[in-house]
Amino acid sequence: MVKLKTVIGTEVHVQLASASKLFCSCPTEKYLEVPANSLVCPTCSGQPGSKPAGVNEEILGKVVQIALALSCKVVTNEPIYVRRKHYFWPDLPSGYQRTSLPVAIDGELAGVRIRECHLEEDPGRYDLRTGEVDYNRSGIPLVEIVTDPDFTSPEHARQFLEELGAILEYLNAARVEPGSTRVDANISIEGHPRIEVKNINSFKGVVTALSFEETRQRNLVKHGVTYGQETRHFDEGRGITIGLRRKETADDYRYFPDPDIPPLIVTPAMVEKLAKQMPELPRQKRARLAKQYGITAEEAYAICLEQEYADAFEKIAKKTDAKIAARLMRGMLKKQLNWRNRSFKQSKLTPELLCELLQMLSTSEVTEKVGEQLLIEFLDHGRAPRANAQKQGLLGVHGGDELLAVVEKVIAANPKPAADFASGKPEALHFLAGLVMRETKGMASPTQAQEMLRKALAKK
Repeated sequence: MVKLKTVIGTEVHVQLASASKLFCSCPTEKYLEVPANSLVCPTCSGQPGSKPAGVNEEILGKVVQIALALSCKVVTNEPIYVRRKHYFWPDLPSGYQRTSLPVAIDGELAGVRIRECHLEEDPGRYDLRTGEVDYNRSGIPLVEIVTDPDFTSPEHARQFLEELGAILEYLNAARVEPGSTRVDANISIEGHPRIEVKNINSFKGVVTALSFEETRQRNLVKHGVTYGQETRHFDEGRGITIGLRRKETADDYRYFPDPDIPPLIVTPAMVEKLAKQMPELPRQKRARLAKQYGITAEEAYAICLEQEYADAFEKIAKKTDAKIAARLMRGMLKKQLNWRNRSFKQSKLTPELLCELLQMLSTSEVTEKVGEQLLIEFLDHGRAPRANAQKQGLLGVHGGDELLAVVEKVIAANPKPAADFASGKPEALHFLAGLVMRETKGMASPTQAQEMLRKALAKK
């Protein structure tokens, strides 16, 4: 039996970095921390008779740069109307959301087609559990990035969003507060109704929500259950989706141009100017680092997902072996940061500290096991690698006479495993090697320890 494909498309809503809201001068700074409804005015709280201001060029420019980074075609010299999208929900005080026609179309990222990018205002925050509404967020500028249904799995969606997040960071175009990037995903099993999952508030949540929803729909199909289009809410705490309402269509929103807002105009000169101001983007940096430093594509990808991480690598690569640095930053360091859900910037690591650790590893002053322990102790307790290693007596015992003495001591204290190895039981060597590593507190080279054990046991 042929397995039916999972079909996934997304609408990614990204809050743009802006000191004020889209259609009024209300501030956006710390809108999550201040008291509810303290950063509002008649416009963003939907008071009768209030009028919106026009969109400023800085905010429009951020949308254009994001579109260019996604290889989109920017709509130029044509009026881009801001429309009213009608729906009735407590987080929308005016009863409609202002959203523009596409600013750009036909892009691509990670093998996924970008259908369009457009500008819109964020609604307020509505707590489904308590019924409380906070309009501090209402009116914060958003870019909405709409993809075609090209995702083949929840993991593919995660990779796309990971790359998108890197682009937004490099452009310094998006806000960084929790929930500043939200995803609505459309998911269906091939030939069956499309389900929309709304308000997925983290990239990790995307994988959880889509994995749950894919399994739920496949079970419905497997058991012959009839179901229709609907909108579902992702409950992050429980990792499940919950039915909200029948899925709306475009006709339900009754779009029409907002008569209070002049149409937006993007000129070719504006696009050219913004393109010149753009930094080196993640995919460009990946290609350059791989070529310039001889590292693998996989290492370059992992390093370039965070701009400060990539910048740190380049500083380290100029002082140490770039290939060794790349292996550490893709492997040991990335693993420890991911486990702590921490970015490089949040870790307080510096290129100088990593150079210090790399030097100890490359000169065999410490083993990889000890090096990782030193890294962990810095991340958790702020202890500098070399000073910490010296304090704990962790430098040395990589090989040589000191290791040979430990090997002979272990063999003498464990005659039975030694005899077992001599009688053809290779697992006894691993047991003895483990004792050597314990005796040296992990400071010995495992490879050298096993080799010395073989030679010493051969003489018995």
